[in-house]
Amino acid sequence: MISGKYDVIVVGAGHAGVEAALASARLGGKTLMATLSLDNIALMPCNPSVGGPAKGHLVREIDALGGQMGLSADEACIQMRMLNTGKGYAVHALRAQADKPYYHTIMKEIVEHEENLDVKQLMIDKLLVSHGEVVGVEAETGEVFEAKCVILATGTYLRGKIVYGEVNYESGPNGLRSATRLSASLQEHGVELMRFKTGTPARVDARSLDYSKMEPQYGDEVTRNFSFISKIDTREQLPCWLTYTNEHTHQIIRDNLGKSGMFTGLVEGVGPRYCTSIESKIVRFADKERHQLFLEPEGLRTNEVYVQGMSSSLPADVQVAFMQTIPGMENCKMMRAGYAIDYDCLNPLQLQASLEHKHISGLFSAGQSNGTSGYEEAAAQGLMAGINAMQKIKGNEPFVLGRSDAYIGVLIDDLVTKGTNEPYRMMTSRAEYRLLLRQDNADLRLTEKGRQLGLVDDYRYSQFTAKRDLLERMLYQMGHMNIAPTEEVQKKLAALNTVPLRSGISMLELLRRSELDYAKLAKAFDLPELSSVVAEQLEIHAKYEGYIAKQRQEVERALKLENKLIPPDIDYHEIKELSLESIEKLDKVRPNSIGQASRISGVSPADVNVLMIFLDAASRREKTK
Repeated sequence: MISGKYDVIVVGAGHAGVEAALASARLGGKTLMATLSLDNIALMPCNPSVGGPAKGHLVREIDALGGQMGLSADEACIQMRMLNTGKGYAVHALRAQADKPYYHTIMKEIVEHEENLDVKQLMIDKLLVSHGEVVGVEAETGEVFEAKCVILATGTYLRGKIVYGEVNYESGPNGLRSATRLSASLQEHGVELMRFKTGTPARVDARSLDYSKMEPQYGDEVTRNFSFISKIDTREQLPCWLTYTNEHTHQIIRDNLGKSGMFTGLVEGVGPRYCTSIESKIVRFADKERHQLFLEPEGLRTNEVYVQGMSSSLPADVQVAFMQTIPGMENCKMMRAGYAIDYDCLNPLQLQASLEHKHISGLFSAGQSNGTSGYEEAAAQGLMAGINAMQKIKGNEPFVLGRSDAYIGVLIDDLVTKGTNEPYRMMTSRAEYRLLLRQDNADLRLTEKGRQLGLVDDYRYSQFTAKRDLLERMLYQMGHMNIAPTEEVQKKLAALNTVPLRSGISMLELLRRSELDYAKLAKAFDLPELSSVVAEQLEIHAKYEGYIAKQRQEVERALKLENKLIPPDIDYHEIKELSLESIEKLDKVRPNSIGQASRISGVSPADVNVLMIFLDAASRREKTK
């Protein structure tokens, strides 16, 4: 029974699914987003937050390209903080506490009103493939929906299994249904699946907590936003609360380790190193006297409080017992137990940089179904999969961001080049060019690209060009505004607590001094009043110009390897000088360039040199024919 024909079908409506469906629809594709439940659109099944180190960079990049997450996070925000302000601009990162139910409501309204997008509550059981090409999907109802492209954004729902204590049942997050048949269909078509695990802590009733025994954690007084076009200049903020475990807490956990799903064998999947369960922390860091916990409100209109740092698969009664040993939680009432969840996901080495499957034309995958963790990583991949599905349908080249273009480029390149043996989490340390890929300049890096794709509307583009033009004009003017060491100038500099001039310099050079900022110079030298955003960009350019120039040179050197392409039909087994491990890895990943080949785990620098010599020799032979 053919129930509909679409350009793109998105399976799943989490953070990846929403961005994929919106991108596809906004680029003119007739799109279907199929979800297990209309009540889990953009659901936050774990922490009620968006952003943080590296993740905040991803949100800014999604926004700069014309995605939705930043705008919705700003609207649902109940606390915003800029993290790492004591460090350099490269690692500054916004993090927002979100009103979890409201975030879902905002996103549900947006997708339901998007032109070209149908939203349906469907359990998808089968992927339909003909002659190596996707042709659609089949729902459990028997309905068939035809499509030119299908994007898998299944999150943790593929054969999802909840585990805590001896409790063990098939389910997605928050008690929602598990997709039990789709995995088998994918495997029938040759898709390689892995088994991963993630988890979530308990939620407790705010009325049962004693905040007087905890340390308040407030948001920034300055109103900040993820989106470059958000107009929010004031918001109601709630504090989070800091408390700590103790030896009594640890002893209860140690006494009950045998009951944890993590240690009984009920949990099959591989979990993330960077977000471990409280049981794993107690075992791995046995000498640590305490672990910090953050009590995070889940919204303005709910009493649920998220216990950040307390992910667990212990029995419910044990979870209550150890939480009640913690200061401020002595009388806490648990509203939802913490749990581990096992799920199937794709091995991302099967994917091209466009997130299309290498062997099934028109099949794309994004988010936790690619082995990642986190809402932000999922949304970034969803946006790129939605864009590239439409690029394929329109007959255009894939839209691929490089490692020097964006954190999104780092994320996807890591997945499709190196793969992952645990849920992948974006971190600033994964990016080689952090100084270029700051969260503050995401629009300057990416909005022009979003405009060319067709995702950046007139309003966003006009805001962007006004900012960019003003910045360029001020850089030029300040670079040509010479200051002589006159008596008047020296008095002004003394008043600013900076050393006097020995010779004339430009205003931009003066701004390079660490003790000065644009606001101080503007007041002293009657410079134009600028928005804090443009002033910050001026300061970063002045103070980091030398470092930025050096990093751009590194990018240029790296691009020489990226531009040295490898023929798609190359037979690595013919290259006898390559190690057996390299032949196996190169043949599986099928890198597009020498640069990508050099990043494959197990391919040594010596093997990269062998490959370059082979390609150069092949090129010379081709020219002499």
